[in-house]
Amino acid sequence: MPVKDQPLGKVDISPTAITTIAGRAINQCYGVVGMANKNLVNGIASLLSREHTRGIEVTTEEGKLSIDVYVIVEYGVRIRAVAESIQNTVKFHVEKALGLTVDSVNVYVQGLRLKND
Repeated sequence: MPVKDQPLGKVDISPTAITTIAGRAINQCYGVVGMANKNLVNGIASLLSREHTRGIEVTTEEGKLSIDVYVIVEYGVRIRAVAESIQNTVKFHVEKALGLTVDSVNVYVQGLRLKND
């Protein structure tokens, strides 16, 4: 868990808080149709739901914050552009909200799907 020293004590930030911020940031990204679990069982993926922690893993090693994101992208969009957008958006929102430096945002595209309008 990321810990930030302050003059009055320590601030301990839960990985769940970070995944919630990242999940809301991913919802803003164009081309993302859904989130996927890290291990897709029988190739089943779930659509974005109110559960913002699905498809996001937060790890901290030696004070470095790393976020892994597993997404399903809309068919027909540039996958690289969507992945870069996710990286930039998640990094910006997490750093802005928490004041912590994000070392890496790794995007794993688990599938393509037609967008449901």
